[in-house]
Amino acid sequence: MAGYSRLRRNSAQRKALLRDLVTDLIINGQIETTEAKAKEVKKLADRMVTLGKTNTLHSRRQAAQLVRFEKDSDGKYAIQKLFSEIAPKFATRNGGYTRVIKTGFRRGDAAPMAIVAFVE
Repeated sequence: MAGYSRLRRNSAQRKALLRDLVTDLIINGQIETTEAKAKEVKKLADRMVTLGKTNTLHSRRQAAQLVRFEKDSDGKYAIQKLFSEIAPKFATRNGGYTRVIKTGFRRGDAAPMAIVAFVE
């Protein structure tokens, strides 16, 4: 067992999908996706917040390998928002920065859906 879900994609497609979802989570604060994708995004988002808490040049470069170069509505890049707003909120917390809330089933194909959001 590899320790992660393949999500029925090859490695390049899976990496692109998860990068997009993590970036959207950082920019918007919460996203709605399928349960399988939500569980994978939770792992990566928690890792990004841990990198944000250390706030060194090395941790910024490591986070920049995963988080896309996108801006939010205020004009801040996702990396800037991660290191300046999100990570300081969790300075005293030792993990569990995100939560997955199951919301039911999608109407079209009955896929189980979930919301991934940062813990307040």
